[in-house]
Amino acid sequence: MNKPKVIVLILSYNGKQLLDDSISSYLENEYSNFEVVVIDNGSTDGTKEYVEGKWPEVFVLRTQENLKYSGGFNFGLDYAFNKEKADYVLITNNDVKADRNVIPELVKVAETDSSIGFVTGKVYFHDQPKILQSTGKYADLKYWRGGHRAGKEKDVGQFDIVEKIDWCDDIFWLVNRNLYLKTKGYDTEFQFQGEDFDWQVRAKEIGYSIYYTPFAKIWHKESITIGKTSSFKAYYDARNPLIVHLKYRKPKEVQIYMRRQIKFQIKSSVKYLLKLKLSHFMATWKGYFSALLWAKKNNKLTIKHFI
Repeated sequence: MNKPKVIVLILSYNGKQLLDDSISSYLENEYSNFEVVVIDNGSTDGTKEYVEGKWPEVFVLRTQENLKYSGGFNFGLDYAFNKEKADYVLITNNDVKADRNVIPELVKVAETDSSIGFVTGKVYFHDQPKILQSTGKYADLKYWRGGHRAGKEKDVGQFDIVEKIDWCDDIFWLVNRNLYLKTKGYDTEFQFQGEDFDWQVRAKEIGYSIYYTPFAKIWHKESITIGKTSSFKAYYDARNPLIVHLKYRKPKEVQIYMRRQIKFQIKSSVKYLLKLKLSHFMATWKGYFSALLWAKKNNKLTIKHFI
């Protein structure tokens, strides 16, 4: 029997120097029915020409402008699912190196149940290849989606079981075709950060689940494109998770989250001011109030959120 068709989508914006590891490692995968597609998200560094010259077997899907993270991937998802009729799409960052069994191991789990919407695996730090960055994310009563499971732990087999998990990150994940057709991919309100959180909420609402397999592994260079500690990231980290809460949760649940988040931001603000990081201080609070403005415009904010 033919194996399910998988398209690996790698999004890149002015990051051609990162593509050598990601493209080469995915091309080496032990799977018989897959393609690698690079989404050149409006780059100005010659990404399209670089990829086509070095890997003629890789298709480059170029946008005319930077559609941001969620918009760029939606462009690729439309191509993969609607034009190429893929059974699965593997969404992956460009700043990774993949194990040669990533694709077959993800597919193996996805094929066990049609209600599995996303499958992810082990993410290691690239510069600490035995230290885990993530094996999914925990559920949290206040934050709803909590922190990384196994974050910064040495891998000694403590997560070596295929299992259903509450949440994950989209550093890499295999997406079910039918889930995409029902949800249409990412919500582009979340240009950066929180886009995977929102999509998982919508997927769960219609009965899809998230799975983890320890046999699919990648090594991640971590937030190279947007900057791990940039004010740009700080803005979206403050804004987008709050919007997810406002969109889907009850006012009392949102209130608890907002109070906890305010405390966290005050502590962060003090640190930023002491380090004279004024741009980070401003970005964090701009992000927070941008989320409240979004909620007001979309009728998602009431007095019950504050009393």
